[in-house]
Amino acid sequence: MIHLETRHLHYFLAVCQELHFTRAAEKLGISQPTLSQQIKVLEGELGLPLFDRIGKRIALTEAGALLKEYAVQMVQNEHSAKAAMDELRLDNRGTIRLGLLPSDLDYQLTPLLVKFHEDYPNIRLQVFASTVIQQEVLDNKLDIGICLQGPRDELLTKVDLGWEPYHLIVRGDHPYAAKSHIELSELQSIQLVMYPRTFIGRELVENTCREAGFALEPIMETGSATSLIQLVQAGIGGTVQPGSLMDAIKNSGLRSIPILGSPPIRKLSLIYRADRYITKATHTFIGYLKEFWMDHLESSRTDNISTKTPTDT
Repeated sequence: MIHLETRHLHYFLAVCQELHFTRAAEKLGISQPTLSQQIKVLEGELGLPLFDRIGKRIALTEAGALLKEYAVQMVQNEHSAKAAMDELRLDNRGTIRLGLLPSDLDYQLTPLLVKFHEDYPNIRLQVFASTVIQQEVLDNKLDIGICLQGPRDELLTKVDLGWEPYHLIVRGDHPYAAKSHIELSELQSIQLVMYPRTFIGRELVENTCREAGFALEPIMETGSATSLIQLVQAGIGGTVQPGSLMDAIKNSGLRSIPILGSPPIRKLSLIYRADRYITKATHTFIGYLKEFWMDHLESSRTDNISTKTPTDT
């Protein structure tokens, strides 16, 4: 009978991730010879090689790839069991790792984070910006994530948070500030400051404009929501951002102008692993998040009643 120790599986997965024994050993805090010996013990127990060693490079064998699938699940089950036991011992404590797209989301969620901390001061919240949220949730690097809606994945639980249109945001003395709305095509004649092209929100806006037959040429780009708003306040140009952003920057001297016809639309989902143990603290935070965001988006959409409800993905 094969006997697998969790410790060996942790070592094995570290090597899988690094594909380098020395780097994996450093990550684990053990010596490289010790790690190599432990992997040999595991291979001996299984009676199969797990890695092909080609010079200084290594690659998973067929047996290694198969074991990796089960090892990830076994280690996750161990983590879930420990989390469940910890929750029985510690009431409303622990850590929640939340992933957000690098954009305005962290800017807008600050009031929610403050409120949750006031209600649950013993729960530690960690917020990370990421462009690969779904993969990091699947890899258990994040507990939950907010991302753009995408194809269904049987490994993930997805909760649709809603949709919102993008608006043109300008300073109060901008030539367009007095407009009640604009057409999408008018963006061609406006000096804009935007996120870089690598940002998903920027790509969403670009794709909508491209479908309409034109491309945007921003005068300036920045990866920070704070600096983006400050540039607009300084009169450098306008920007195209989700309409709900203005709810987070009251008394800013800025105007949010709906885009008629077919504006860029952002559809958001909350995701977490379907097979993962979700603590009561995380469930509570998810409830706060759903209520906050759906109220937030509904308030934003009432300012753009001419925008048609988008079809589901």
